[in-house]
Amino acid sequence: MMNKIKIVDLKKRFDEGRWISDGLNLDIPEGKATCIIGQSGEGKSVLLKQIIGLIAPNSGQIIVDGVNIVSLTGKARESNFKKFGYVFQFAALLDSLTVFENVAIVDLDAGKDPAEIRAKVAEKLALVNLREDVIDKYPSELSGGMKKRVGLARTLMSNPEIILYDEPTTGLDPITARVIHELIADMQEKLGITTVIISHDTEIFKYVDKVALLYKGKIISDVDASTIWESQDPYVHQFIRGLTKGPIQQEIPDDKNKM
Repeated sequence: MMNKIKIVDLKKRFDEGRWISDGLNLDIPEGKATCIIGQSGEGKSVLLKQIIGLIAPNSGQIIVDGVNIVSLTGKARESNFKKFGYVFQFAALLDSLTVFENVAIVDLDAGKDPAEIRAKVAEKLALVNLREDVIDKYPSELSGGMKKRVGLARTLMSNPEIILYDEPTTGLDPITARVIHELIADMQEKLGITTVIISHDTEIFKYVDKVALLYKGKIISDVDASTIWESQDPYVHQFIRGLTKGPIQQEIPDDKNKM
């Protein structure tokens, strides 16, 4: 199995604070779905932002398609950035814009033909199981699950090779969360996209290929998702079952510095 992304000895901290990534290593296979789990405040979102290039590490390598992207600049960096799509935790839709304008925002800014853009938006909405009649609605007229789908449709507009999801089912009821999980798995299978998901929802294990546990700046367990519930690793055992006793230190996260 080929790796789309290989992370080697990644280290990151802000100012003189603790190391958010502390010698982190992780292989992300091409065309598969990888879920990264861990306590709030462990640095999962910071890791995603390092992978996509929004935050630079202090040291280490992030190798995408055989190229260490940490040292890229100019057009090479821009070209790599286009490989990625990022689905934000709360969809990040602009309330003053319609679904069409939210999904097509980049193409509209580029001055492309409106008729072609509208057809493309309708195509992406269909991929995420939204009917074309939502295209002129505003975010306030949509349910939470529909907003998540619109956010994914916007990401698909650039035809990314890699999609990063930051807690895609936060704030959703269990039924809607399952719909979103099934949608993510469907996109990954249909389009062959390499998928990386941050999630606290253990149901996601049914829809991904591997699960990696982040703890104190390192990936301390990296297993096949189909075997996760049988894992004998004490850290994995404690985390996925929500146990208060075990090797993972129970710390109350500072929500103001969520990572």
